[in-house]
Amino acid sequence: MQEKVVLVTGGAKRVGAAICRRLHAQGAKLVIHYRSSLDEARALQLELNQRRPDSASLTQADLLDIDLLPELIDKTVRRYGQLDALINNASSFFATPLDACMVEAWNDLIGSNLMAPLFLSQAAAPYLKKQRGCIVNIVDIHTERPLKNFVIYNAAKGGLQALTKSLALELGPEVRVNGVSPGPILWPENDTWSNAQARDAIIQGTLLKRMGEPEDIARTVQFLVQDAHYITGQIIAVDGGRSIHL
Repeated sequence: MQEKVVLVTGGAKRVGAAICRRLHAQGAKLVIHYRSSLDEARALQLELNQRRPDSASLTQADLLDIDLLPELIDKTVRRYGQLDALINNASSFFATPLDACMVEAWNDLIGSNLMAPLFLSQAAAPYLKKQRGCIVNIVDIHTERPLKNFVIYNAAKGGLQALTKSLALELGPEVRVNGVSPGPILWPENDTWSNAQARDAIIQGTLLKRMGEPEDIARTVQFLVQDAHYITGQIIAVDGGRSIHL
């Protein structure tokens, strides 16, 4: 990972920040994308640059604006001269029961979870091919077993799973493309699962009977970027066994 350049979307907080810290600790230079979490992004940038000067920079963009996506890649390459890995982590997540599905929700959920990874990957492909780099998409275990009342989100992440495999086919042999599917790692920032009983039921649904940590996802991303030289087109579930116990 020494001197490798990695772009992490939604990298300012939560799982994205854990991925950034993990890859940075291995020697990578990071471009941390954020949409509105400026304070968190600046704090993370300062933290990483204090450890290793000029090793982390920020870039802001609304990933729903498709015209901005090529520039996001180009800015990364202009900043550090290359691109070795793209981590498509940014994601919207909220409920859309069938009778409440609206175009606005479709545009948000499909846009952040599927459209942006597609067009970012398209723009990044020439640079990644040059470096024989990789793409890691953060998917979801509910692509296989949909989450009730999350119709559009399920469809978006299901599309991302298919996109991951399609990109592996399209971009090989130069570029590897894989995905990580988290299970219960962090509770949503909204009150979707604020009920303690509902949370406990989810935890008990895992085979390991506990929550995961953002670091569990970060370690798996590190493996796929750094060590998985003969793995492509695969989705790794990091979920304590929940996906086989639903």
